Amino acid sequence: MIALVWVANVLGWPILHIAISFIALRVPSHIFARDTWLTAPRAWEQDGRMYRNWLAIRRWKYLLPDGAPWLGGFAKRKLLSRDPNCVAQFLIETRRAEIVHWFMFGCLPIFFIWNPRWACWVMAVYALAANLPCILAQRYNRLILSRIAHAQCHTLVRL
Repeated sequence: MIALVWVANVLGWPILHIAISFIALRVPSHIFARDTWLTAPRAWEQDGRMYRNWLAIRRWKYLLPDGAPWLGGFAKRKLLSRDPNCVAQFLIETRRAEIVHWFMFGCLPIFFIWNPRWACWVMAVYALAANLPCILAQRYNRLILSRIAHAQCHTLVRL
């Protein structure tokens, strides 16, 4: 029985990560075209300053893996072009990635079913460590990209 719990824990997370990502990549992009209550900017983010100043996100976000290209999705390592279409697609993909990581984190209670209390804490720490940095990076990237898109929009209006 203990071996089965270990297998469920060790294989459960990667299976959930891949399954949720795979499904999310098949959801049409227009679903992620606008912010929802979950992805909308918050006042506490201070237009990205909280991420830069308090979390020093630019020092560590490049260390995060980008799993989307492994499954045929959009690579979000860096903005390849400031073309408005590229920026718009990148914004969509940051929303998709953030929602994916919220869903992954939301799977945590599944692991409470078969684990003892101490292991539930281990699972919670893993779920936070695996998803929260990615959520924060996507939110930060989206704030920056939104400024770029907003500036592009104002430039086009002036022309």
